[in-house]
Amino acid sequence: MTYIENIFICLAIPLILSLFFTKGRARSFTLFLTVGMGVCLLGAYVSSFFMGYYGVDTTVAAIEITPVCEEVMKLLPLLFYFLIFEPEPKELPSAAIAIAVGFATFENVCYLTENGAEDFTLLLIRGISAGAIHILCGILTGFGISYVFRRRWLAMTGTAGILGACTGFHAIYNLLITADSPWNITGYLFPSLLIACLFVVKRSLPNLNIHLK
Repeated sequence: MTYIENIFICLAIPLILSLFFTKGRARSFTLFLTVGMGVCLLGAYVSSFFMGYYGVDTTVAAIEITPVCEEVMKLLPLLFYFLIFEPEPKELPSAAIAIAVGFATFENVCYLTENGAEDFTLLLIRGISAGAIHILCGILTGFGISYVFRRRWLAMTGTAGILGACTGFHAIYNLLITADSPWNITGYLFPSLLIACLFVVKRSLPNLNIHLK
């Protein structure tokens, strides 16, 4: 049995203590990283609740329940941060990515604790797939929310659209990796490939960089 609460405490305490001796962007990133880990912990509870409530197996839950629960849980602290503290929209992408990094890191640590770290190939695949899908959704959420909240008339519908897109990407990834080869290989690769494409687009379009900063 994996005691994920104990894992969270072990990882979170050093990060929280470091907040007293850092400032600026380093403190913000560390804080949102810790929040992401906490969101992962809560997301596991929420997904397990709905999995038991609807009486579905692990595969069905991974495709139909987990993507919705996890993406909603990752979005909520970002919206809370924007609505309560009213930061500049340009600060949202780094916050969203930090939350996603914390979520992916905590999930991977729990996976390692439960399954061991002997198979390097399997862990490498997990890093460029399961970890990357959370980073991909964090990038889409951060830049997407930053864009739509500059236009009040687009805020609500835009946020719903971004959440739907991230949930869709997450569900497609989970569906692909549960399929037979070669579809599961496609699933393993497409998050990292999309991140690479987004990076190329961001670097290739200076006007986009100026607009999002």
